[in-house]
Order: sequence, then structure tokens, then C-alpha cells
Amino acid sequence: MIKQLLPSIRATIVLAFLTSILFPMLVTAIGQMLFPFQANGSLIRDHNGVVIGSFLIGQNFTKPEYFHPRPSAAGAGYAAEASGGTNLGPTSSKLINGLADDASTKDIDETYLGIKQLAVRYREENNLGINVKVPVDAVTRSGSGLDPHISIANANLQASRVANTRGLPLAVVRRLIDQHTEGRQLGFLGEPRINVFLLNYALDQLPMLQPRKLSF
Repeated sequence: MIKQLLPSIRATIVLAFLTSILFPMLVTAIGQMLFPFQANGSLIRDHNGVVIGSFLIGQNFTKPEYFHPRPSAAGAGYAAEASGGTNLGPTSSKLINGLADDASTKDIDETYLGIKQLAVRYREENNLGINVKVPVDAVTRSGSGLDPHISIANANLQASRVANTRGLPLAVVRRLIDQHTEGRQLGFLGEPRINVFLLNYALDQLPMLQPRKLSF
């Protein structure tokens, strides 16, 4: 029995060292040497070196002078520790029509904005007519709840509101949109998109405005 037990113990120790220590250390070292920016969270820093966000995680901008992200189902919105979607299918009444709060459950807020409510709010925020088509990413949550991007159509429909609130020419805002448009990955995956955080940060750095730390 000892002859059978000792090889098993040695194999377990060797495999534990290889898979739990050596391999993670090797992967970490390669990542830090070849892709240090990505390996450390793709963090964005301001002029003082203070971390103000990440390329990978959206933030819940709500003020009219900023472009707004797509809705989020992660916690109260874009909470990285609560990443997740709604798991609602396309035939779900809750997804389409939303869910009103039940007054009998005073301590629990059950309100859920459906696509119809989100579309109404989006049109009101951006002063759009009732017949204007709303981009799908403006009224649906992403699978992760952390998506930092919006579509080009979404950004263009928000451009007038942002320009008017900031007192900027619409052409300037549209030029920023063009400059921050990211193409398809590898040229064919996904759709062109815009990182909302980077676009809003660029807005705050325009020469005609005083540079300031992003506020939501």
C-alpha cells in the first residue's frame, strides 16, 4: 500500500506546484512583459495619474452634458461585483412592458423599466419625436451589465443634447464621435462602436472648456 501511496502523493505535489504556482506565475509574467496595460485592468488615468476608469467597464453617466451609456442590470448599474444580465427572453412581458412597483411591498423596490419605458425616456432626454426610431442598445441591457460602448446611431441621436447643454457647435461634437469610433474587431467581428467614457473624457478636455474631473 505504501508503494502505491507514495507515488500518488508525489504526483499530487508536483501537479499542484505546476498548475497552482508555476503556470500562474508564468502567465502573469508573460502578461506583464508583453501586455502590461491590459494585464493591469486597462485603467485610464487623468493628468495627475489618478485612476478614473477603465476601458473595459462602463460608467453610469446621467447628466445632460454627457453621452449616456446603455442601460445596465449589474446591481444599481455597472457594478463590477454584480456583473450580469436580466436573463429575460424576447417574448418576456417584463422585458417589453416593464414591471411597476407593488405598493404592498414597502421595503422592496420592484420597479423595472421595460423597453417601452426606456424608449419614452430616451426620446424625452434627447428631444426626439415620437416616430424617431430608438437604437436597440439604448433600451436593452447588455449581457454583462458592464458594456462600455454604445452604437454610432445612439451617439448621433445624443449629440444635439450634449452640444446644446455645453454650448458647443454640433459639428464639434460630431467630429469627436467620428474620432472615437472603433471599427469591427479584426475587421469583421461585431459592429462599429464608441466607448462612452473616452468620448465624455474627450469632451471635458476641449480647449473651449476648463479641463475638469469627470462628474456624473
